[in-house]
Amino acid sequence: MISTFLTISFLATIGSVMAQVGPGAVNLRTAGNYAILAQTGITCVPTCREILESAPAPAASTFITGCSLILDSSGKFSTSSQVTGEVFAADYATPTPATLTVAIGDMQTAYTDAMGRTPPNFLNLGSGAIGGLTLTPGLYRWNSGVTINSDVTIAGGASDTWIFQVIGTLTMANAVHMTLTGGALPKNIVWVVTGAVTTGTTSVFQGVILGKTGITLKTGATANSRLLAQTAVSLQQATVNN
Repeated sequence: MISTFLTISFLATIGSVMAQVGPGAVNLRTAGNYAILAQTGITCVPTCREILESAPAPAASTFITGCSLILDSSGKFSTSSQVTGEVFAADYATPTPATLTVAIGDMQTAYTDAMGRTPPNFLNLGSGAIGGLTLTPGLYRWNSGVTINSDVTIAGGASDTWIFQVIGTLTMANAVHMTLTGGALPKNIVWVVTGAVTTGTTSVFQGVILGKTGITLKTGATANSRLLAQTAVSLQQATVNN
């Protein structure tokens, strides 16, 4: 039977060692092996570009559309001209179904961990309108949706961390960019969102998305991140860089 999963920043040094600022890292476990992980499907409006280690969808391969999949002779994965890496589905050969089941469980565990962190360093910053702000390392929480209508800066060092808890939707306007400064890395930035995540046309998004609902990247959008959704991921001529 086929499964249908488809603070303020500061610098502290001891000698030459730089201290990490921000909350403890979120452990993605095996979900971190994938740049796109979706329980119910992945839709691509060609031509998308997915630059990643692998692009799994823990559902039957029929729930992955627009990628022109070519099944490998092993039966364990597919390839695509739009994907740098491999594409997995729950109706592929062993051990793929079991591996994806574990990854989905790990994604849900990571979501629960990230959403459960307390207390926040910043609560309801900007009343949810964060365009134009500079976000330093820390734990942020909004008890409503978040909108990003102008460019935002995420500033911190390479070992610093951010968790953004959004109780609602996360919406990024067209042509808006997230800019990283000071050496901040997308892998250390986690957006954990209960509602739908939508990035506008030609926008640039930074960080891991742990989404309870769907994730949509509109035409020309770029995400330097992982897209981990408990429903579906939709790419509209977009690029995902892992």
